Amino acid sequence: MSNKYRIYPSLAGVDFSRMSREELNRIFRRILTGGIHGIAFSVFLENQGPGSPISEKQIHERMRIIKNSASWVRSFSCTEGNERIPVIAHEYGLKTLVGAWLGPDENKNEEEILGVIKVAEAGHADMIAVGNEVLLREDLPQEKIIEYMKRVKSVAPGIPVGYVDAYYEFTLHPQIADACDVILTNCYPFWEGYPFEHSLLYLKDMYNRAFKAGKGKKVIITETGWPNLGSTERAAVPSYENAIKYFINTYNWATEEKVDVFYFSSFDEVWKIGVEGDVGAYWGLWDKDGNLKYG
Repeated sequence: MSNKYRIYPSLAGVDFSRMSREELNRIFRRILTGGIHGIAFSVFLENQGPGSPISEKQIHERMRIIKNSASWVRSFSCTEGNERIPVIAHEYGLKTLVGAWLGPDENKNEEEILGVIKVAEAGHADMIAVGNEVLLREDLPQEKIIEYMKRVKSVAPGIPVGYVDAYYEFTLHPQIADACDVILTNCYPFWEGYPFEHSLLYLKDMYNRAFKAGKGKKVIITETGWPNLGSTERAAVPSYENAIKYFINTYNWATEEKVDVFYFSSFDEVWKIGVEGDVGAYWGLWDKDGNLKYG
């Protein structure tokens, strides 16, 4: 690497001012080849979405693509075939953050809780996330989430159990933070409309606020990322350059400060257009067909 490029993190991040796209690609490849801590595993194919049955074949196909790029994978559900993700991840030598999806449907929640318990009892959960952004969506009260967490903890001794939400929800709900073994936080400068130039400073602030809410507990960033295409979100602009620079900044900082980060996401997800608009489909490091987008 030429000395003319400053690639260590500063307060505002790497100095990209004189870097060509070729140089950005080279740094990206170096980080990804070296292996990031974790990645959110997006398993849905182009014609699928939540509620679609997931085949073992597609899990294997996608796992083979990402298996050398991360140490951990994060799954989001333990029903409809998603419960096979952590089993197959272990086959590829990856550690697992296994999610149980919670929402307003109590019957569905029961299926998810039973599913994650089964995965844990079979030895395929290295860490468990009981719920994802449930408070943010206002799907359940905090008391119900804590009840589910306690239930999972009682049958999964020795496995860290947490709950995933936006960093500020742990400040607003200290009882949730107290119930977690580990604070699992989603941090998105993009969705809060911050320009790329300020995004790393804001990511650090999000992490520190979650750490304070956790009163010294380990904090893991379970989602962060930047899209390469789609509509702007206030001052946050999707682009190839911003996406690759955000990735580089994030993992330079994470390495320097020894912060565990799960990048969002592995593959582009077409179904998210209906939830997040056009930008929702372009958060992957790989495109919807499994082709690496950067580097």
